[in-house]
Amino acid sequence: MLPKLERRPELDALRGLFLVWMTVTHLPTRYSDFVNQPIGFISSAEGFVFVSALLVGRLYMRDLQLNPANVRTRLWKRSLKIYGYHLLMLAFAFTVVAEIAIHTRKAALINLLDFYLAHPLVAIVGSVLLLYCPPLLDILPMYVTFLFFTPLALSGAVRIGWKWILAGSAALWVLAQFGLRDLVHNWMVHVTHLQIPLQETGSFNLFAWQAVWIVGLWLGARSAMEADSLFKIPCWAATVAAAVCLFFVGVRFQWLGPHLTSQALGVKLDKWQIGPLRVLNLIAFTVLIYWARRFLIKIVSIEPFLTLGKASLRVFCAHIVFVFAGLTMLYGDLNADGLDQLHGIPAIVLLAATFVSLIWLASQEVQKKREETQRAEKEARAQEAEKRLDLAKTGT
Repeated sequence: MLPKLERRPELDALRGLFLVWMTVTHLPTRYSDFVNQPIGFISSAEGFVFVSALLVGRLYMRDLQLNPANVRTRLWKRSLKIYGYHLLMLAFAFTVVAEIAIHTRKAALINLLDFYLAHPLVAIVGSVLLLYCPPLLDILPMYVTFLFFTPLALSGAVRIGWKWILAGSAALWVLAQFGLRDLVHNWMVHVTHLQIPLQETGSFNLFAWQAVWIVGLWLGARSAMEADSLFKIPCWAATVAAAVCLFFVGVRFQWLGPHLTSQALGVKLDKWQIGPLRVLNLIAFTVLIYWARRFLIKIVSIEPFLTLGKASLRVFCAHIVFVFAGLTMLYGDLNADGLDQLHGIPAIVLLAATFVSLIWLASQEVQKKREETQRAEKEARAQEAEKRLDLAKTGT
């Protein structure tokens, strides 16, 4: 018998926390420097993808046992819905943002859309096919792709077991480290005749990032199917994980000498293809967080993280709009890394306007969902009462 699936609001809160982290990182202010991988080689993107996959695994694995066709339909509908949001974001970028970029000559905007501005037709067709993914607009295509193939992963896990799914995912990650993406890209260009450079297909190497999604699915599915499914972390393992995390913090901030820096280690720590040392950092960080979860749950399970996490799709799309708005406000003040950023009052105003708007948008979305749920429950009760009345009449 399957254990009762309890709602875990802390997972929504975690997703909301990662959205806040991502928003501050993406907004072109000097505050982004403080949240750009501050705890080693961990970013909000890995956390957001992992938690999203964990929630999908929890919600759909049990239903897959009872009605596989329904689960596939629901996941593909969800994938199609996110694809629709992606098209809306592209339409906004290719019209409003592109027009502003052309008239204002803002370098930050032009650099984001330079391929579209040079090859609009190829860019439009390629973006619809998820082949051309401008910066900031490459997370949703990844999410769409992973969600579309999730029914195959879950069905495969039911038939042959998770160990084979995880092994296949690991093998794909290894191939990603040795140029699989380049081979597939060249093949796609040959088939479609769309001359889209590799760097314009998005920052994320999907063949590597699928491992983050698959591991999240696996842990989410285990938590839904087994009462005592997740691992118990002994203190010695948590101590080792903490030491590993401290090591990577030292590397991140160049405390360990010139041979142990992110520049020296290069691709081994690469975010976009999840290099091997980054994998080690991610595993250690996940182990440490899971070991300390009873203390951390109380910290993260608060507003506005809960509300933001429940409306994550709209919040994510809205934050991109504010990032574009911030890019139009840049005035050429470069930081030490040569990046143009807002500071002072303009930065504070942008951050305040962004988060007030995101929280309001999320609260409206959550309220709408709550009303829809109450309406559905009311209709279900009415139908049940009508059935009982019909049975009573039949009995008499």
